[in-house]
Amino acid sequence: MQSYNGVILDEASFNRDDLDLRGLLCRLEHWQRYPDTEHSQREQRLQGAAVAVANRVVFDRGLLQQLDALELILLTATGTDKVDMDYCRERDITVMPVSDYCTASVAQHVFSLLLALTTRLIPYQQATRAKRWLAGSAFSSLEYPIHELQGQTLGLVGYGALARGVEQIARAFGMRILIAERAGASQVRPGRMDLYELLPEVDVLSLHCPLTDETRHLIGNREFDLMKPSAMIINTARGAVINNAELANALRQGKIAAAGLDVLDNEPPPAEHPLLAPDVPNLIVTPHIAWASVEARQRVIDQVADNLRQWLDRQA
Repeated sequence: MQSYNGVILDEASFNRDDLDLRGLLCRLEHWQRYPDTEHSQREQRLQGAAVAVANRVVFDRGLLQQLDALELILLTATGTDKVDMDYCRERDITVMPVSDYCTASVAQHVFSLLLALTTRLIPYQQATRAKRWLAGSAFSSLEYPIHELQGQTLGLVGYGALARGVEQIARAFGMRILIAERAGASQVRPGRMDLYELLPEVDVLSLHCPLTDETRHLIGNREFDLMKPSAMIINTARGAVINNAELANALRQGKIAAAGLDVLDNEPPPAEHPLLAPDVPNLIVTPHIAWASVEARQRVIDQVADNLRQWLDRQA
């Protein structure tokens, strides 16, 4: 066992006492573990640590300059946007994110949202609880129209592992698949479509692209105007890929039929967030949980443990 000091800065972001961390903890003799770490607590908690495990903690240049002992940042996330990568390269601090751990979980969540919207699951449940079924004369209620996914067209924006997982399920439902060309690409590759040619054809648009300068507010008023009024949009990528205020208005105005979101442009959102307004119809918002199955979170820890093992082997 190595003598490096390790610190876990925001364990509550991935562990609710339902994961096995032994494969990680056994790699170092000394650990400090915190459920969360405020911005002002970062430097004090990281002093003397060679290894840091974190999810949402920001490692900016100002902080990193104060951490002479730090050699390794293990991220429990795929993105490195919270870390000053240029400074880490200057200082030879290794940064190791995880990858491809939540495809099954995200794909399942995409279809949880899509099926709930398509079958009008929530309105029918609310109607049943309000005893409107009991008050009717028929054996079933046709209050909210239901549509089948079979034969509908699914448009994918982003085509990495997560989108491919969604595609696999969509094909089992008998859906037709269209794939958008990457934002900012100089030409459209075979098998892809320009986004603005794709949008009028889709019944469901599912977003799986990273948040970059090219994809921020990729979907807004212009794009909603091109979509069918019957179309739905699903976002399990990053909230700011959609202009959130313009989506709220598009739903109010019936430019599109429905939306299922697991992400918003501010997380946690303020109380006055436009997509939390009570008058926005046909909308389901979940609190960034598509990735968070127990199995996916265990895979995160297993990958972090393996990343630490690889790094330690290189130090030996």
